[in-house]
Amino acid sequence: MRRRYFGRTTLFVLALLFSVIFLLPTVLTITNSFMTQSEIFANYGMIFDALRPGVGTYVSDSVTLKLIPDRVTIDQYLTVLFRSPLYLSMIWNSIILVVPIVTLQVGFAAFAAYSFTRFQSKFKNAVFFMYIVLMLMPHQVTIVPNFLVADWLGILGTRWAVIFPGVFAPFSVFLLTKFMRRIPSALIEAAKVDGANEWQIFTRVCLPQCRSALYSIAILVFFDYWNMVELPIVLLDDPEAQPLPVFLSTINANEAGIAFAIAVIYMIPPLLLFLHGEEALVEGITHSGSVKG
Repeated sequence: MRRRYFGRTTLFVLALLFSVIFLLPTVLTITNSFMTQSEIFANYGMIFDALRPGVGTYVSDSVTLKLIPDRVTIDQYLTVLFRSPLYLSMIWNSIILVVPIVTLQVGFAAFAAYSFTRFQSKFKNAVFFMYIVLMLMPHQVTIVPNFLVADWLGILGTRWAVIFPGVFAPFSVFLLTKFMRRIPSALIEAAKVDGANEWQIFTRVCLPQCRSALYSIAILVFFDYWNMVELPIVLLDDPEAQPLPVFLSTINANEAGIAFAIAVIYMIPPLLLFLHGEEALVEGITHSGSVKG
């Protein structure tokens, strides 16, 4: 009993320690968003000085991490929400890019996964293997091909240059195919005996069985593209069409307080989405790893 109690206590302490480490950047972002600009510059000004061109990236002075502001202010939030329309327009740019990507990627992935699951072909395994290879490739490797294809299609510099590569990403197809293979074959055969055609089997049997997987995939895709930076920088040449993460990656000392406030606002949609679909997310990822039926 002592050994078991000691082991549980050790695991609890380690879990608590890692939780604090993982949550510390988020907590600092929230608390620092209520600091005045002068206090932020006093605490982190040496970082921005070190990042200036020609200065280098070495920070010689110690950085002060403060959880509690000396003076609480909401001036940054007022600037973001009411005084300057630029920041809200960048949030709107993110919504315009991410919502079509999530919707269309999940839709196309459902059709592709159903084809991989139901139809037999000698090329099916080879094509699915290519999906896996593309999924394992680093995201940065595909930027140049996406640039060349977008230029060939004549959509370079438009939002479609960012949306199209996201719509046809292979991750959703892989995960949803693994989940659809769990559907018992007896269930599909029973639907065929009742006279259901392929479209009815897809819409009335497979999709309801994959509801948690579809929701979890939508959440993961939203998280991924909500924070994208590389594709918009390369494929969008108009700064007014850039999403908000591009701005957050180019902040300077004069905009640090505003960046903290925007980061807090920007965290709200994925946080609410995760809290709403946490059970479906866990269920979809857990069940997608097993195959039965």
